[in-house]
Amino acid sequence: MAKPSSQFICSSCGSVHPKWSGKCDDCGQWNTISEQVLEVTPKGLSASGKGRKIDFVPMDANSEDAKRQSTGISELDRVLGGGLVGGSAVLIGGDPGIGKSTLLLQAVVSLANLGLNCAYISGEESVAQVSLRAKRLGLHSKQVMMASATSVRDILTSIDKDPPDIVIIDSIQTMFIDNIEAAPGTVSQVRAASHELIKMAKKRHITLFLVGHVTKDGQIAGPRVLEHMVDTVLYFEGERGHQFRILRAVKNRFGGTDEIGVFDMQESGLKEVTNPSALFLSNRDTAISGACVFAGMEGTRPLLVEIQALVAPSYMSSPRRAVVGWDSNRLAMILAVLETRCGIRFSDKEVYLNVAGGIKISEPAADMAVAAALLSALYDVPLPDRAVLFGEIGLSGEVRTVSRMDARLKESEKLGFTTAYTPSHTLKDVTLKVKTIETIQNLARQLFGAKS
Repeated sequence: MAKPSSQFICSSCGSVHPKWSGKCDDCGQWNTISEQVLEVTPKGLSASGKGRKIDFVPMDANSEDAKRQSTGISELDRVLGGGLVGGSAVLIGGDPGIGKSTLLLQAVVSLANLGLNCAYISGEESVAQVSLRAKRLGLHSKQVMMASATSVRDILTSIDKDPPDIVIIDSIQTMFIDNIEAAPGTVSQVRAASHELIKMAKKRHITLFLVGHVTKDGQIAGPRVLEHMVDTVLYFEGERGHQFRILRAVKNRFGGTDEIGVFDMQESGLKEVTNPSALFLSNRDTAISGACVFAGMEGTRPLLVEIQALVAPSYMSSPRRAVVGWDSNRLAMILAVLETRCGIRFSDKEVYLNVAGGIKISEPAADMAVAAALLSALYDVPLPDRAVLFGEIGLSGEVRTVSRMDARLKESEKLGFTTAYTPSHTLKDVTLKVKTIETIQNLARQLFGAKS
């Protein structure tokens, strides 16, 4: 029998190194390289004989469309692209305690009540603990079969005898394969366990959910290839002390990416938020300076959120810049444009920026709303009542057109807003008053009478 060999693998990026070192050259992380023993196959590929011939079909051959199965949770269906696809593998990650297990427990009970056979396999909790949590949430179904196991070999044997429709593995970092001499959660164990489970799901046409732990940087722990192996990758976002949770799709082979589902964390579990714009603006006080409503897009859904800014005098040589829910580098750019193009000084001021509701904004269309909130806080002048803003700001101070302007304006109109400050664009079927802003100087003059 061949002697097992070992490799030095980075637990952060999965790269293989010839020897141990303190820093990974590929991802730059420290103390992430560890030695892992690998099994060596006694015979080479050529010694096993010829392979089986595979069948090719033309690209335009008739094939049945993948049927969608609703989960009974509309926000989850939205993120998945319309529902579950048989034989697909879905990876869901998020911070500890954010609600991953709660969401999947609610989803599996909803699917079971629709007549599907479901299996919930926990590697972190006992069956009694999962049942206690389900009882606390008011969930019960005889169609959901629960088990506590970590051996992939045992799981595959049990599922192969009586294949269910839905299988949930909570979590993939606790699973192990007994012929790999490495601890559960290591790169080799996560990669091999995921491969075997996904292969089983494709063969048996089972919808597979994998729960993944995340690192301190918010990335799913384990090899990066794990995200390539699955069909859909979902991230559960939000602050543990905040009531709102955002489920975001970052990869979906059967639907669009960047779709979000909004949930409200309550004592009885996660509740769907069908109109998140109204909820994010429910406690808004229009008479306070530094507050601005931004009409954004999350996937195909228009979403209105409040951007809050605070500008305070500073006596330090390097005034503080604090940002929550937006890119700090983009804030630095907006401040530089305001100082350079408009002559408005922020270098001696502390600047604080917050996106209300715990949501994170990544699109550059929020530039003009952020600039308006900063100017409003600086001059202590509230923005016009029932007004929304959006537009991308360039380094020369111009305001650029953004995508899906009509959808943003229709959502604003539906929520009772009467005025919109937008880039130059031809708009149709919009009844609210649209004011064109071509440059950042024009914005400062129209709203605050600033001279530039």
